[in-house]
Amino acid sequence: MSWSEKISVGDWPATIQTVAGAVVIAVFVVTFFMQAFTIPSESMEQTLLVGDYVLVDKFCYGGSGGDIMLPYRKIRRQDIVVFHYPVNPAQHFVKRVVGVPGDRLRLINKRVYVNGAPLEEPYVQYITAARDPYRDDFPRTDVPAPEVTAKWWGEMRKLVEDHQLIVPEGYYFVLGDNRDDSTDSRYWGFVPRENIIGRPLLIYWSSGGLNNDLPGSPTVGDRLYHLAYAVTHVFEITRWERTFRRVR
Repeated sequence: MSWSEKISVGDWPATIQTVAGAVVIAVFVVTFFMQAFTIPSESMEQTLLVGDYVLVDKFCYGGSGGDIMLPYRKIRRQDIVVFHYPVNPAQHFVKRVVGVPGDRLRLINKRVYVNGAPLEEPYVQYITAARDPYRDDFPRTDVPAPEVTAKWWGEMRKLVEDHQLIVPEGYYFVLGDNRDDSTDSRYWGFVPRENIIGRPLLIYWSSGGLNNDLPGSPTVGDRLYHLAYAVTHVFEITRWERTFRRVR
C-alpha cells in the first residue's frame, strides 16, 4: 500500500491544512526574522569566507529601518551587519560597524581611533605591508584614490574636522575585517540606517571546494550547474569546521 493510500479521503483536508500552515510559518519567519545570504567576496576574511552561507537575523534591530514595534537593540560598534549597498541598493553587502552617529573617526597607520581612543579589533586581518595613504590614514582629503566615488569625495570633505570624520545622525561607518582588501565606507561613504537589514547570526553551511565565482549576471544555466555541482559533491566541498558556527 502506498503512502497516499494510507491516508483516507477524510484526512486530506487536515494534511493540506498542516502543510499550508507550515508554509505560512516558514514564509513569515523568512520575511520578518531570518534571511539567507551567501558571502561573495574576501572583504570579511577571516571572520566570513567566500562560500559561507549565513542566516541573517532581521529582527535584532527591529526590522528594516527599525519599523517593527517590538523590543530591539541599537546598532553598536563592532556589530557585523548586512545592508543594501548605498551606491546600488539592489546589492547586499556585509561589513563591520566601527562608527555610530556622533562618533569622530580616523585611521592612523591602519589603526582605527574612535573619539580619540584606539578601537580594539582582534578580528582584523592585514594582508600586505605596503602602505596606502588614503586607505591606511583615513580620512585624507589631500590624497584622492581612484576607487573613491565622486559623491563621497565631495561629502567627506565637509564632514572632516581636526583630521577626524564625524558620523552624522542616522548613518553608520563600516569597514571590512580584511582591512587591506575591502571596498567599504572609506570609498563610498556611510550606510543609512534604513539600508541595514540585520546581522549574520549563523553559518549554516560553508563550501570550500565549490567555485563560488559566478558571472556578474549569471544565467539560469550557470545557477543550475552551480547547484547541481554542490548537491553531487556536498561531502567533498563542505567545510565542516565552519558549518553551524555562530558569527561573531
